[in-house]
Amino acid sequence: MLSQCLCEVYKCLFLRNLKLNSINAATLARRIHSSAKKLSDCELKEQTVQKCETEELPQSMENSNFGRLHIPVMLEEVVNCLSPQPGQRFLDMTFGAGGHTTALLEKASDITIYALDRDPTAYKIAQQLSESYPKQIRALLGQFSQSEALLISSGVEPGTLDGVLLDAGCSSMQFDTPERGFSLQKDGPLDMRMDSDRYPDMPTAADVVNALDQQALASILRTYGEERHAKKIASAIVQARSIYPITRTQQLASIVAGAFPASALYARKDLLQRPTHVATKTFQGLRIFVNDELHELFIGLKTAEKFLKPGGRLVALSFHSLEDRIVKRFLHGIDMTEKYNLSSRQKIRQALKNCSRKEDAQESPHGKSNSKWILLQKKVLTPQAKDIQTNPRGRSAKLRAAIKL
Repeated sequence: MLSQCLCEVYKCLFLRNLKLNSINAATLARRIHSSAKKLSDCELKEQTVQKCETEELPQSMENSNFGRLHIPVMLEEVVNCLSPQPGQRFLDMTFGAGGHTTALLEKASDITIYALDRDPTAYKIAQQLSESYPKQIRALLGQFSQSEALLISSGVEPGTLDGVLLDAGCSSMQFDTPERGFSLQKDGPLDMRMDSDRYPDMPTAADVVNALDQQALASILRTYGEERHAKKIASAIVQARSIYPITRTQQLASIVAGAFPASALYARKDLLQRPTHVATKTFQGLRIFVNDELHELFIGLKTAEKFLKPGGRLVALSFHSLEDRIVKRFLHGIDMTEKYNLSSRQKIRQALKNCSRKEDAQESPHGKSNSKWILLQKKVLTPQAKDIQTNPRGRSAKLRAAIKL
């Protein structure tokens, strides 16, 4: 039964992400199992149970320390791009430990920030911070896809926000808590759900690696982890789970490592030229799949556009090429189904094809005329050297900021 449910989740998520990833639907269909319809019955459980859920969270000192230990990414650039002014209203769509929100509150007085996060631990921190800023912080618990309903229920009308911050990806709190199962450096249950136990029926990473077939696993690792050796790793996972279930993070890391020669274990390098574990991309792929991150990101961007007023500012932080590609195309008004990384000859052909189809003479052959944004910078912003030194985890961050027309 679990295997059938997971296969249906796999099918729905991949089909829903076709536009975001340019996956060939015909090829994909041959890889997917068909079964009874089930994806997100849990989405009906919503805002009315938020208080009960957070009351069950442990009152540990660790939660209160996260805000001090977590270093927000590109803090100065984020605040400068949002440029908060007294009396304005903002939405922090990924509150995390509250670093960006706190900086905005310190920059401008009398501003209101709606602090959204899908992680109950982050929501708890937002509630604690709101005690210090009772009239300025409104804590919201939910995913990007639930943010519209949460904002409306909080009295926020579309077209009324002055700024939105969207910080995609995983937080340091999640990586640093072994029980959450995000980090391969620390052993813990193979979970990876950003929502934690809010939706108990939704699959964990352990469910995925133990239930899906080899082709489905390879597709996840290749598409979401951008893993070149997806087939080899998927084969190793299937072989290992036939002997014993895969339930721990370091257990999975060891299985992935076992698919490569010992010399390849740390052969890969990060942006700082430091060795990275060969299972890093596998963990990324599983995490993105389990949390439906790319689809959530796209919905979050559309929600930001809907609730920003003309002249309002959007700041989006991404941490890998899949996220940045979605943000870039969204801000430029480029169709998500349009192919990327075209050669010069292909670009010319695409432009000619677009020109022949355009009825509006003002429309650009590259589809950028559909953009509803003015970019604040011509090029994407990346962390400064000093920021990378103090916060190496933010080394791959890319910041794009724009003003809504």
